[in-house]
Amino acid sequence: MKEALLYQKLANDEVRCNLCNHFCVLKDSELGICGCRKNVKGILMSLSYGQLITESLDPIEKKPIFNFLPGTSSYSIATVGCNLRCDNCQNWQISQFTKDHDSPFPGYETSSQEVIERAQESGAQSISYTYTEPTIFMEFALDCMKLAHDKNLKNIWVSNGYMSRACLELILPYLDAINIDLKFFDNNNYLKYCGCKLQPILDNLKYLHQHQVHLEITTLLIPNHTDTGNQLTSMAEFIAQKLSVNVPWHLSRFSPDISYKMPDTKATPMSLIDQAYKIGQSKGLNFIYVGNVADDERENTYCPRCGFLAIKRQDYQTEIFADNGLCKNCKYEIY
Repeated sequence: MKEALLYQKLANDEVRCNLCNHFCVLKDSELGICGCRKNVKGILMSLSYGQLITESLDPIEKKPIFNFLPGTSSYSIATVGCNLRCDNCQNWQISQFTKDHDSPFPGYETSSQEVIERAQESGAQSISYTYTEPTIFMEFALDCMKLAHDKNLKNIWVSNGYMSRACLELILPYLDAINIDLKFFDNNNYLKYCGCKLQPILDNLKYLHQHQVHLEITTLLIPNHTDTGNQLTSMAEFIAQKLSVNVPWHLSRFSPDISYKMPDTKATPMSLIDQAYKIGQSKGLNFIYVGNVADDERENTYCPRCGFLAIKRQDYQTEIFADNGLCKNCKYEIY
């Protein structure tokens, strides 16, 4: 355990956690919504500090991050826990552990220095804070991020985007890239299926883009959920108009077999993937990618100007045809 960085002491030993947009107010001995923060006699403690549940060397494309350091490896770490409770979660065994178990906090104790050393030994060019929500282990992630930059390792977050502005301000000096899930474009859906609100996520996306962090967005296409109303059109318009047509949009296929609480929902049909892809194209997005679909050419990166194949991807194998970020055919600078 370690004392949390972002909290406010209140009367009667209560505290307000300022880490994410839930802003939990906790009495003595109470846990936050994430299950990873506990009020201990008026002091907010991070239970997840240094308690890794997993670490591995991954292709950066697995995050998914496609337009930042393509073809490289990223050293990935996670603790258990999440500040959301998404019914569609596909990594729920560890993200929802603190909500489904009463056992002691799991994981093995690791120092930030050990993480950096193992990342260097692995040959990775970056560290990814992923698998679960990095916001809930922000203090440990931040310590790793500071050391990583000293060793010329890039820092990548894979996040639900529900962190507070105060959290963003702490990590921004060390954050190089981030992939944020934009799960729905409907506040009621976010409340019903995730237990959070939409607007803070949209605000954080704009804030990250304004501060020139490399940003990519993933949308898990859930039939009769993500595609109801005008959500897909609204998502594409938001990315194009409020962020940039160069922000990559990953359209990921939903699998009920590995979902947390939606086993009876059908897998994403290709027709929905095709529909979303065409909507993104119609709004002028330059980089739209299809995920969880085998051998789909829409995993490749093409030059927005001339259509030349810049990066070919298949089964996390990457072949780069661009020259230092420039299209070999027309010399256009590819984001």
